[in-house]
Amino acid sequence: MLGQEFWISVYSCMRHTEIPAPMSPGPLPQPVAVRAAAQLPLHAWFDRWVRVDGTRTALAWAGRRWSYAELDDRAARLAALLQGRGVREGDRIAVLSENHPAFVWLALAAMRLGAVVATLNPRLAAAELAHALELVQPVLTMVSARHRASLPAAVPDAALLCIDDALERVLDDTPRRAEPPPPADPERPLFILYTSGTTGLPKGAVISERALAARLMVYVLDYGVDGGDCFVAWSPLCHMASIELAVGLLLLGGKVVIVDGPDLPLLCDHLERESMANLIVFPGMVDEVLAYLRQRRPRVKRLKKFGALADLFAPAQLAELTALLGVPYTNTFGSTETGMPPASAGRLAAGEMPTDLAKLPSALCELRLVDADDRDVPDGTPGELLVRGPTLFSGYWNAPEATAEVFRGGWYHTGDVFVRRADGRLEYVDRRKYLIKSGGENIYPAEIERLVARQPGVIEAVVVRRPDARWGEVPVLVVALAAGAAVDPVSLLRCCDGVLAPFKRPKRVHVIDAAALPRNGTGKIVRGDLERWVAEREAAAS
Repeated sequence: MLGQEFWISVYSCMRHTEIPAPMSPGPLPQPVAVRAAAQLPLHAWFDRWVRVDGTRTALAWAGRRWSYAELDDRAARLAALLQGRGVREGDRIAVLSENHPAFVWLALAAMRLGAVVATLNPRLAAAELAHALELVQPVLTMVSARHRASLPAAVPDAALLCIDDALERVLDDTPRRAEPPPPADPERPLFILYTSGTTGLPKGAVISERALAARLMVYVLDYGVDGGDCFVAWSPLCHMASIELAVGLLLLGGKVVIVDGPDLPLLCDHLERESMANLIVFPGMVDEVLAYLRQRRPRVKRLKKFGALADLFAPAQLAELTALLGVPYTNTFGSTETGMPPASAGRLAAGEMPTDLAKLPSALCELRLVDADDRDVPDGTPGELLVRGPTLFSGYWNAPEATAEVFRGGWYHTGDVFVRRADGRLEYVDRRKYLIKSGGENIYPAEIERLVARQPGVIEAVVVRRPDARWGEVPVLVVALAAGAAVDPVSLLRCCDGVLAPFKRPKRVHVIDAAALPRNGTGKIVRGDLERWVAEREAAAS
């Protein structure tokens, strides 16, 4: 569980906001008992479907199917196995794997134990992975054979549980857990999902049972998702975009199909046969998807939510994608910390070239736009987007200062700048801290800049974004070198190898005189000017 220091930091960052006392409905003889009776643990949501119709298909993978009753049995036996390995309420269990049913088994088992699942991204570099493990101190790590070698050597075999064919045989021989689950607690952490921060190292965003339930309700309210839907979880289950709805749809009584990567024939098979809850396409795969859709021309039965990150696609790509599928594109803006909120309720018309990407606020959230002093700005004025509502994460694991900073004043500070129009829609302006979104992955310039700046001969290193047809945008490195320094600029990128994930490696290097770096009055780099310099330089060279 989160330590006392963590919660003190969260509440202290809210102390400047006056929160009025609730109105009393009159004498309540047992308010504690009333609050307890009003809570519904997530495992009870799933248990309902086991009782109502346990023969319905809950999960499918690689030609295999598990009914709700069979999936319940897998989760219960895994909970017993984990408890036998010493896992207790509040303990962290890390998982490092390609997409596999074990993700879902583990999530359901953790609900019964009150344990916390930390999902590790297989794309992390060795140093990042070691940090992620050190951050959460898991008592056990579930790892697939494919990724076993990626774990730090310091992780002992005794603290590992391998995801392989033998695991199912072990589960078959493990008696179901007989002990009752811990008392319901909506603030109990369920997931730790890793997200990059301005420090460059992954931060662990804590997702509580309350947050997961509220995020699921946004899918219900804004997109009409229900238990008659299917979700094909092809994108990495370590990310919010996949694990959140994979687990959530099972709580609604739906069906989840797990695929390790974008299997386009299989995806289209399901689009034609079933009501689909959600389908996402990332910029790096759009050309391949379009080529396949042009050839197959699927007749979509029903797709309730299609797309994400509309800003990273060319308008012509969005028009063709939606025309080929016959469904509108969901114009989203959310994050690991917020879920689909704050601004993901809008849709772009099918088959039309979008000219307006303004966002529509999501359900279950309240929004503000503020200036640098956290004062509200009027419509038409850029401001940082602040959010509050039940979908919010609970803070960053073992990072009280970062948590207090983003939750100051009782609102979550997104770090993203928008303009609110008179119609209430939000026009995206920029990422306040220059986050680069490349193929759905987050890249923060500071982590690359620090590595390069430490190399001999480098005076200053700046990473800016460059538009890219495949990935949406990519990082580009601009360096100022010392006079006479014998440095091959491209060789500077080698310092990223083994330290940063490969997708964070800059795609090009430009050398600039230190005096030519554009700066504002306080000496800070004006990144917009530097991006224009890069664009002009590359255009002249092409």
